[in-house]
Amino acid sequence: MKHYSPTDYVNWLEEYKVRQKAGLEARKIVASFSKRFFSEHVPCNGFSDIENLEGPEIFFEDELVCILNMEGRKALTWKYYAKKILYYLRQQKILNNLKAFLQQPDDYESYLEGAVYIDQYCNPLSDISLRDIQAQIHSIVELVCKTLRGINSRHPSLTFRAGESSMIMEIELQSQVLDAINYVLYDQLKFKGNRMDYYNALNLYMHQVLTRRTGIPISMSLLYLTIARQLGVPLEPVNFPSHFLLRWCQGAEGATLDIFDYIYIDAFGKGKQLTVKECEYLIGQHVTAALYGVVNVKKVLQRMVGNLLSLGKREGIDQSYQLLRDSLDLYLAMYPDQVQLLLLQARLYFHLGIWPEKSFCLVLKVLDILQHIQTLDPGQHGAVGYLVQHTLEHIERKKEEVGVEVKLRSEEKHRDVCYSIGLVMKHKRYGYNCVIYGWDPTCMMGHEWIRNMNVHSLPHGHHQPFYNVLVEDGSCRYAAQENLEYNVEPQEISHPDVGRYFSEFTGTHYIPNAELEIRYPEDLEFVYETVQNIYSAKEDTAE
Repeated sequence: MKHYSPTDYVNWLEEYKVRQKAGLEARKIVASFSKRFFSEHVPCNGFSDIENLEGPEIFFEDELVCILNMEGRKALTWKYYAKKILYYLRQQKILNNLKAFLQQPDDYESYLEGAVYIDQYCNPLSDISLRDIQAQIHSIVELVCKTLRGINSRHPSLTFRAGESSMIMEIELQSQVLDAINYVLYDQLKFKGNRMDYYNALNLYMHQVLTRRTGIPISMSLLYLTIARQLGVPLEPVNFPSHFLLRWCQGAEGATLDIFDYIYIDAFGKGKQLTVKECEYLIGQHVTAALYGVVNVKKVLQRMVGNLLSLGKREGIDQSYQLLRDSLDLYLAMYPDQVQLLLLQARLYFHLGIWPEKSFCLVLKVLDILQHIQTLDPGQHGAVGYLVQHTLEHIERKKEEVGVEVKLRSEEKHRDVCYSIGLVMKHKRYGYNCVIYGWDPTCMMGHEWIRNMNVHSLPHGHHQPFYNVLVEDGSCRYAAQENLEYNVEPQEISHPDVGRYFSEFTGTHYIPNAELEIRYPEDLEFVYETVQNIYSAKEDTAE
């Protein structure tokens, strides 16, 4: 109902028809995605048919949400692609809003709004709104006012109305506000800088900072700044190296000020007030006066996204590199001509095999980026040429690929394959749970991988079946048959790619979707027999 005005006349029958049509179209598109994109991750240009949809986008999104809310263990493939489509749609909307936001003049509320856009873009499936975050901060402001009332019952901040931008001029009155903020945030609500888990993206998302009550210097500073400004204290953000700070002016209004006319506030360090020298002690180095200056909204967001970009480069388990992709998109939305980041984006797309929907009939996204880089900086000719060459080689290899490899376990060369796709297994050595989504009669990895993984130390070495498995920690691994055993108490594997390969979890095993079954047509019958044997043996043991 939030999408309709209560004062407007609505023909609900017509609205229902439009919603029904959008729902049918959404299901048709979701159903087509598995067949079109099973062999590779959904490409960045693979959503052109969605972008051309007619009718309200909110109805299309609503149907995708309905799919995601279907019964937990079924329709896994539909859920997998519905999630990807919804992720894409919401990110596109948020990115457009961010670009429009960056064209607006700065004001103190913009810092929070910009941070929320970053939060929303990196978490498009979460219910994050500026209004909700403002409401949570307002509740903190109310607690500060309650404390402030005990310090000075006639304090002018107590009479501010919501939305006012009045500022208090007297330093003593400002100091009383900051003392109240420090008490409420750090003593009463127990907010703190996250020193134990500093390199965690959650520290940069404002909704998580408020929920977990912890963050890093820049996110804690934005929270502190917003609260102080609402109570009339004109703090300003300082893009200090290695440790974001706020500054509080101590000089006379209208006077020419230098860096020594400010107190610097460390929101990460429980609101500690620092002198210039103490700021340098904080990071262990001398810095120029220019680095104590105030920065605008765009620079603050650039630093937040830069932090996310650094974390994205550190990703290990998540082979989709989603954080790196998201932070690159955000950075390039602010600075579209950053050559080094464009090169990084091109390398990332090439590494992940992200190609446009109609594959090789259209100009590849990678080639578009490379052409743009070449225009911006001809000096990058070598790097661009290298990537262009490898992109074209990839196209030629794809052209030469013939059909789908079908593996029949009835063939003599597969006689030693004991396990089947869909079985939930346990690794004997490392103890992790996993589900099989592919197998080879012998190890298909190169000599270097075999040596690095010490495969030769296994009794049967690389001359045994190896299995592609999705692991409960979100990783994909390649495991030797002698290292796996049946999991007699199978549970769902919470891997993001389960729906890419399987349509349902039965409680004992996974059922492959149509695309995976084409590749392993005899495995479905085999897995039924295997599970039946396991549970018959289990019942006999119990008796």
